[in-house]
Amino acid sequence: MRIVLIDDSGLRATVLEEGLLEAGYDDIHVVLPRGGFVAKVERMAPDVVLMDLGNPSRDTLEEMLAVSRALAKPIAMFVDSSDDTMIGAAIDAGVSAYVVNGLRKDRVQPILNLAIRRFNAFARMQAELNEAKTALADRRTIDKAKAILMAARNLSEPDAYGLLRTTAMNQGRRIVEVADALITASSLIGAGL
Repeated sequence: MRIVLIDDSGLRATVLEEGLLEAGYDDIHVVLPRGGFVAKVERMAPDVVLMDLGNPSRDTLEEMLAVSRALAKPIAMFVDSSDDTMIGAAIDAGVSAYVVNGLRKDRVQPILNLAIRRFNAFARMQAELNEAKTALADRRTIDKAKAILMAARNLSEPDAYGLLRTTAMNQGRRIVEVADALITASSLIGAGL
């Protein structure tokens, strides 16, 4: 597992690195949060990112949150103090673990595990949400195509759906693809709803 530590303090990075080494991780890279470090971290393709920010300024926090948005990987953020605005910004950016005053090498492994589990749980929920949105959009497309067929060919709803399904099977396509093509064709000839 490749782990990137983003830290501008050698002492804090050392604490994290020692904790990771003791936990058995050895693919660890320290990146200073300066210049084009976000692109550098992206190129390194880490599996997990640990950010030790100490007492970050608003600009530093914004840069760190850019890392979170760009990577879509588990990220644990260590800070010395915090406020509601910082916590909200970190959560909105997808930070998996936000740890205040928790920088000790014996805590690195459990926090790393927490960040990975939380990230995976959120990713599963996001995938399920995307599937539900796609299914709803497909349902709307099919319903619209059924309505066009019902009006144009005087079919019942089950018969309109049956025609879409049979056409899809005959063409080796998904029903929603046939429905979408029907809606497009109908709009082109001015018969759409």
